[in-house]
Amino acid sequence: MAAVGLCGGDFSDLREVKKQLLCVAERSRERGLQHSGKWASELAFALDPLPLSELPPPPALTEEDARDLDAYTLAKSYFDLKEYDRAAYFLRGCKSQKAYFLYMYSRYLSGEKKKDDETVDSLGPLEKGQVKNEALRELRVELSKKHKARELDGFGLYLYGVVLRKLDLGKEAIDVFVEATHVLPLHWGAWLELCNLITDKEMLKFLSLPDTWMKEFFLAHIYTELQLIEEALQKYQSLIDAGFSKSTYIISQIAVAYHNIRDIDKALSIFNELRKQDPYRIENMDTFSNLLYVRSMKPELSYLAHNLCEIDKYRVETCCVIGNYYSLRSQHEKAALYFQRALKLNPRYLGAWTLMGHEYMEMKNTSAAIQAYRHAIEVNKRDYRAWYGLGQTYEILKMPFYCLYYYRRAHQLRPNDSRMLVALGECYEKLNQLVEAKKCYWRAYAVGDVEKMALVKLAKLHEQLNESEQAAQCYIKYIQDIYSCGEIVEHLEVSTAFRYLAQYYFKCKLWDEASACAQKCCAFNDTREEGKALLRQILQLRNQGETSSTDIAAPFFLPASLSANNTPTRRVSPLNLSSVTP
Repeated sequence: MAAVGLCGGDFSDLREVKKQLLCVAERSRERGLQHSGKWASELAFALDPLPLSELPPPPALTEEDARDLDAYTLAKSYFDLKEYDRAAYFLRGCKSQKAYFLYMYSRYLSGEKKKDDETVDSLGPLEKGQVKNEALRELRVELSKKHKARELDGFGLYLYGVVLRKLDLGKEAIDVFVEATHVLPLHWGAWLELCNLITDKEMLKFLSLPDTWMKEFFLAHIYTELQLIEEALQKYQSLIDAGFSKSTYIISQIAVAYHNIRDIDKALSIFNELRKQDPYRIENMDTFSNLLYVRSMKPELSYLAHNLCEIDKYRVETCCVIGNYYSLRSQHEKAALYFQRALKLNPRYLGAWTLMGHEYMEMKNTSAAIQAYRHAIEVNKRDYRAWYGLGQTYEILKMPFYCLYYYRRAHQLRPNDSRMLVALGECYEKLNQLVEAKKCYWRAYAVGDVEKMALVKLAKLHEQLNESEQAAQCYIKYIQDIYSCGEIVEHLEVSTAFRYLAQYYFKCKLWDEASACAQKCCAFNDTREEGKALLRQILQLRNQGETSSTDIAAPFFLPASLSANNTPTRRVSPLNLSSVTP
């Protein structure tokens, strides 16, 4: 199959796309690249079937293919049974591209298998990353010679890139993977490896990628990885409109994208739909279990764990789902055990490292948590949860400068996540950098405060600095936000806000407003007595003929729903909040 592909974003001839997918799926399987073959087959399945006359012919055999056919057929049967050394032995001296790739790939996988086998159980998964694949250096030397002589096809370039990445030669690996996408644009494995090496959007701009429809799938995937969710969803929507509406791969990626922006309801409904379409699917089910965990949906998580156990209990995702189930039941030792089991199955599985870090945090084992989070970052530097977890761990250890570094990294990866900004603000506060702390809290509020705590923290900071008017503004805005989103007001800080406002208005001699806030204080256990005392003082002052001040304007009025029925509130237009913080 030639390195062809319709132009970027051009899906006008879906029959041609299907032919290309079927062809590359077969070629990937011939070389033992099961995941790339599966990806192409799943996409092809989502498109309409082709008539017999249009089915792609089997790849033409060259003279070299014919000479190596017997050795290749035998070796491939050994390869499929995971007897990699045996497969490589019978492929020595083969000259055809297909047989040479299988020879080199068998040697690579043999090294990976030995690396895993050498890691004895007593070491535990935390040391698993320390053992190296001994075959990598030899493979690099041989593949480098072939590369210089321009004798590597698209699959060979992909393997060369993988070897370079495993040797931590990231820049060289990127160049080789880009070359692989030009030579064979239909091989998904090369695109996926490229995704793992791109750390930001700037890096993406400088890549010279082939103009093919495969690039659309790559961009959608990398946007999801880089947390550019809006762009990713647009890409996936355009792929669905182009004719891939039945693709379970795209549906699962959309669900993951909604999970990443914490649109939990949307993500859950898409995952439930995906489970109906593909009930024996295990991929991405650990992400689904994270959502069920966040929503504390014990019965659903229990059902998912049992269901996956029946399908395949020795899959990484299954172990993570069971780990999440035990974590939700607060059985943290058992949860950590299942995450360890997941890492024995695949030491490069990112989710398990991060989740295990969380469990060690719950068990107050900070050193193990730090180790687990560091491993997660080794696997993927874009994992904001691991950076954030490290920040939390060092916070427990009362090391604010370390905290600051890790929270900053998490914030760079998730610039619009209020939790990172609030954590940064708290760090700056501990380091007495109050101007920076104010900026963080204000930004957290501006991007949409998930936990509704940024304004309270900002108000308390203003209190500390004796900026009473700004503090009052923040508390009022906070109360308006809490009531406007229809939450049951059991929010701990609501009573604090009412208490501060009651005292603020009292000092300003605004009896009506002070009275309204004091009455609200009476609804909360922790402020009831103070509220009653303040009401008595207001009544006493009114009886003595003290009039309400008209010189000082309240920063803003209380919402009508919050004021007492018989208390008219002063309606003054709000101050410009942008002046609150520098």
